[in-house]
Amino acid sequence: MSQFFEYLKMAVSNIKANKMRSFLTMLGIIIGISSVILIMSLGNGAKNVITEQMAGIAAGQIALYTFDDTGSYYITKDDIEAIKENVVGIKAINSYMYIDGNTMTNKGEFQVSASGQMASYQYFSTTGILNGRYFNESEYLAGEPVCVIGENDAVRLFGSTDVVGLNLDVILWDMEISFRIVGVEQAEKESMFTFTYDNSPISIYFPLTVLEQVYGVALDTYYQIYLLAEDHADTSAITTQVVDLLERRHQCYGEDIYQFESFNDSMQIVNTVINVVTMMISLVAAISLIVGGIGVMNIMLVSVTERTREIGIRKALGAKTRSIMLQFLSESAIITMIGGLIGIISGMAGAFLVAKIVAMVNPMFAFTPSVSIRTILTTTVFSSVIGLFFGIYPARKAAKMSPIEALRRN
Repeated sequence: MSQFFEYLKMAVSNIKANKMRSFLTMLGIIIGISSVILIMSLGNGAKNVITEQMAGIAAGQIALYTFDDTGSYYITKDDIEAIKENVVGIKAINSYMYIDGNTMTNKGEFQVSASGQMASYQYFSTTGILNGRYFNESEYLAGEPVCVIGENDAVRLFGSTDVVGLNLDVILWDMEISFRIVGVEQAEKESMFTFTYDNSPISIYFPLTVLEQVYGVALDTYYQIYLLAEDHADTSAITTQVVDLLERRHQCYGEDIYQFESFNDSMQIVNTVINVVTMMISLVAAISLIVGGIGVMNIMLVSVTERTREIGIRKALGAKTRSIMLQFLSESAIITMIGGLIGIISGMAGAFLVAKIVAMVNPMFAFTPSVSIRTILTTTVFSSVIGLFFGIYPARKAAKMSPIEALRRN
C-alpha cells in the first residue's frame, strides 16, 4: 500500500512539473465528460418538468372509446354504472360534449366554447375552484342551467371574479340559455402545454343533462368516456377490466371494439423517447472521450521517451517491471480522473447556465437541470477507466524497456 501511495506522489509530481501539457492532455477528457453531464442534466431536467406539467393536466386519466365503423356499439349509462360497481380503483367517470356559441355582456360580445359535463367534472378539473363551487349531482340530474367559468374569463366578461350568482345568457344551437354562475375556477398556470391567444373563446362548463332538458338531445349512449384512476392505482389493470366488462356486456369479445388511451402509457412513451434521444446524444458526445483517451496515450508515450534515463536508472537499481508499469498507469489515471472531475463540474455549471438562458428567453420552458449521483459516479469511474485503458500501452512500453538500452539512449 505504501508503494502505491509512492507511485501516486510521483505521478502527481510529474503532472505538476508539466502543468500546461497535463492540462492540454486533460482537455479532451474534460470536454467529453462535461458534454455528457450537460446533455444528461438537461435531458433529465426537461423530462422532469414535462412529466410534472403533463401530470397536472391529465394524471391518471384514461380515454375509453368505441372503434366501430358501423356505429352499432357504444357505451350506455348502465355500462357506466356497471364499471363503477365492478372495477376497483376508479375515482370518477366523465363524458362531455363541446358546443360553440356566443354571449353578450357589458364588456362586449364574445365567442363561447360551452362544454356539457357529467357531475364528476370537478374531479377532472386541473385547477380547482376560486369562488363558489362546482355544480352538484342534484343539479346534474335535474338538468339545471348552472355553469362554472374560469377566472380570466370572468374578468373578461364582467371585470371581476366576484360573479357567483350572476346570470350569463349564451346562445347555443340558435337558442338562448340563461346560465346561473355557481363557480369560478382558478386560472391555469402558464406552462409549455397551455396555449392562449387574444380573443380566445370564453369557456363555460355546465351539466350535460341541460342538453336533454333544453334541446331534447338523448344522452343514453356515449361513444367515448373518460376514467380517472385513484392515486397509485394500476391503470393497466383498470383498462383491462373495463374493456373485458364492456366486451362481455355487448358480446363482442376479442373484436377490439372498445379501445383506450392511458395518460400513464403516453407518459411512458414520452419518457422513453426523451431517454433514448438523451442517450444517443450522450453517446455521440462520449466519442470525444475516446479522442481524449488517445491524447492521454500520446502524451504518455512522449513522457516515456523523455524519462527513458529515469526508467533505466530505476530498473538498474532493481525496480520491477510491475512497479514501472504501475507508476505510468497511476499517472494516466490521475490525469483522466482530474479531467473527469473538472468535466463534471463544468458540465453541471453549463447545464444550469443553459437552463437559465432558456428561462430568460421563455419562462414557460423553465426547468432545473438534474443529474443523479449514479451518473456522476459512473462518469468519474469511466474517465479513470479511459485513462487506464489508454495508459496500458505506454506503461507496458516503459516497463519492458531494457535498463542498458534506456541508459544508452541518454
